[in-house]
Amino acid sequence: MPNLVKSDSGAGRFSLGLGHLVLVGVFLVRLWALVRLTHSSLLLPTRGDMQFYNDWAREMLHGKFTQPLAFYGLPGYAYLLAFLYKIFGENPFIPGLLQAGIDAGVALLIYRICIRILDSVRSTSFRNVRLIGLIAAFGWAFFVPGQAYSVVLMPTAWFVFMFWFVVWRLVRHDSAPGAVECFLVALLIGLTATAVATILAIVPLILAALLFKLKNENRWWRILTVRCCLFFAGFALGTSPCWIHNYFLAKDPVFLSGHSGINLWIGNNPEANGYPRFPPGLRAGQAAMLQDSITQAEAAAGRSLKHAEVSAYWSDKAKTYVRGHFGDWLKLIARKVRNFWSAFQYDDLSIITNLREQSVILPGLSFGIVSAFAIPGIFLGWWIAPRSRWVLAAILLSMLTLLAVFITERYRLVAVPGLLIFAAFGLSILGQALMTKKFRTVVIYLALLIAATTGVAWPQRDPSLWAVDAYNSGWQALESNNLPLAERKLAVAYAFVPENSETLFALGNLRFAQNNPAAAHSFYRAVLNLDPQHKGAFNNLGVIALEANQYDEAEKWFRRAEIVDPRNAKTHFLLAKTFLGKNDRLAARAEIEAAIRLKPDEFEFKRLREELQENAR
Repeated sequence: MPNLVKSDSGAGRFSLGLGHLVLVGVFLVRLWALVRLTHSSLLLPTRGDMQFYNDWAREMLHGKFTQPLAFYGLPGYAYLLAFLYKIFGENPFIPGLLQAGIDAGVALLIYRICIRILDSVRSTSFRNVRLIGLIAAFGWAFFVPGQAYSVVLMPTAWFVFMFWFVVWRLVRHDSAPGAVECFLVALLIGLTATAVATILAIVPLILAALLFKLKNENRWWRILTVRCCLFFAGFALGTSPCWIHNYFLAKDPVFLSGHSGINLWIGNNPEANGYPRFPPGLRAGQAAMLQDSITQAEAAAGRSLKHAEVSAYWSDKAKTYVRGHFGDWLKLIARKVRNFWSAFQYDDLSIITNLREQSVILPGLSFGIVSAFAIPGIFLGWWIAPRSRWVLAAILLSMLTLLAVFITERYRLVAVPGLLIFAAFGLSILGQALMTKKFRTVVIYLALLIAATTGVAWPQRDPSLWAVDAYNSGWQALESNNLPLAERKLAVAYAFVPENSETLFALGNLRFAQNNPAAAHSFYRAVLNLDPQHKGAFNNLGVIALEANQYDEAEKWFRRAEIVDPRNAKTHFLLAKTFLGKNDRLAARAEIEAAIRLKPDEFEFKRLREELQENAR
């Protein structure tokens, strides 16, 4: 092991000054992106997870703080948005501003972790240590996915900061975390888990730190027991908003959220590809997917289910698949490992592409570049800087957590700060080896870099993966009424996957928006040939018939949509309009009442009921 040296107080003050530079510099980069976002059409969320959180927060503002069943989706971020909206108004800029500051804090943590790991290694000069830290920190500033997810309504920035804050606390001292620190850190982890459950990946690292750093103390087992108890007490308190609500208010035994089961099934089923590929019957988008998962589980059970039962239904399906196809599942796990390190960017929400196309975010580093340069640094850092093993453990734990479900750009984002540390460290070793003419080290580094680049850049050949960005961008353009852009994007998606039901459905919606109901009808029928239970196609075929005053045809399609999802308020509303067109006011009133029971705050539903009541007088 290399001999260690201590830095002097002047070095500490110099490091602190550079730390402030990092914090301010990265914050300005994030603020630039946020300001650009306010001048784009993407500030106000219209679909996907951003809309899911925004709508949930708005429901809380109107007094809906609890739910009749267990949370089906983690509520922490929605509660935070509701709190900010209450104080500052419903303005996405304020959450984005806070996240810009939090994300700048991630860069500061990267810098400080670098200093702590490398400052004590004798073979690294004092000046070079700070340079490595600056390279890694400003690498985060210009990491493109980090720029994107720091300014949109997503909890990713908070999660990444908390994860690496814990790593920094473990690396910062050679001694184990104290009793108070164990409790407070666990409290913060628990609160973060109410928004992003994958923060739990850091828990084994904390327990390992307690075990290894206490084992040389007297009566270490007693100290370990006390601190573990305090840790789990803090964690229980932090997660209490979820489990108290679920167990005691909703009487639905779920610890955090009931949607864990469907995530397990999406990641472990016969059609899984290591990314969030939705099996037939599940629509893309957070709110739609969650509703479809409940509908399918209840249809299979033949009754209404609590969310704990819905989660168990999907978990059992995933476990049955794993037991019955263990060899295929092992291949799937290997594919997820490959996906985690791959240069291929699978952004299931296409946030990165949309922000880049509207010049909201700056050009910069991608995951593939960072991971390729990080891998040589990992191998070399293991021997030269033993404290870097904590960083490597954090990266591997984040990866192992994702292997249970699937890989996306936002999920693997948490590993990037650690990868940047290793990338900067590896480049520093290469630079020193070149200057000192240690060509053996240069050859080893370049061999590792070539092997890493080959593995990371290995191409993805599944055409459906390449269609995701085009499909999501096409949907975004369609909802923004930018029909020419929607036409171009969806044409690209269709070229990649002409037999995909969701792409055909989007093209049908595009034709409908272009006032071409005949072409839209043709696309919707093609959707049903691929997915005979596609509720959206049923509803839209019904709307086409309704607008053509073909009321019997419209009722047929809406009834088929009702069979698939009997608790969909919009379907009952459309049936009410159909019966009103047929002058069957009694049936129309029954349907609109059913719609209002399911969604009582919808203004359009109330207006139709008032119209029916006025005509009845």
